[in-house]
Amino acid sequence: MAVHQHTNGTVGRHLPSLRRHRSSAASEAAVSARTRTRTARAYAFATARLLMGFVFLWAFLDKTFGLGYATPSGKGWIDGGSPTVGFLGHVSVGPMESTFHSWAGAAWADWLFMLGLLGIGFALTAGVALRLSALAGTVMMALMWVAEWPPAQHLSDGSPSMSTNPFVDYHLIYAVLLVALAAASAGDTLGLGRLWARLPVVRDHGWLR
Repeated sequence: MAVHQHTNGTVGRHLPSLRRHRSSAASEAAVSARTRTRTARAYAFATARLLMGFVFLWAFLDKTFGLGYATPSGKGWIDGGSPTVGFLGHVSVGPMESTFHSWAGAAWADWLFMLGLLGIGFALTAGVALRLSALAGTVMMALMWVAEWPPAQHLSDGSPSMSTNPFVDYHLIYAVLLVALAAASAGDTLGLGRLWARLPVVRDHGWLR
């Protein structure tokens, strides 16, 4: 009986320690799981940022040098071609059709468009100034959305618009993704975001972040 009581007393004394150990192990496992989730999320956003950066940079390079994709060889910007005349000049639907036609080929429109592509593409690739990039990119995507005008079922000449959705197209998705990348500080992983954020001018002006 004495041995039995002694054994029960020993086990009873050790039970709180065992519970603390199990609680600590569970807590460490939960922290580890959250850390892995945050790391995976950070790399997912960083990958999306780099891919978006390539979208804008490639558009700039192709339109500048006429690499034979969207811009035929010999008709690049450096060859005297206009980066905007092909797209804006062929707008055939929407409330800003005539306005876009008047902008097509204008030097100021070419420069703004190309500098926008280059600036947004570089910022996304480097992981800096993502808030500015989100603002500039959203404005650009909104204008391109209006130029294609997905709500229309027919073009101005009566032919089918071939729109597949009356609201959502890739311009809208790109704009939302740009905002998400800025909100998630996606430049901090696989980018220069942390170094950029430590610059005095950036610390003093959060909109540059």
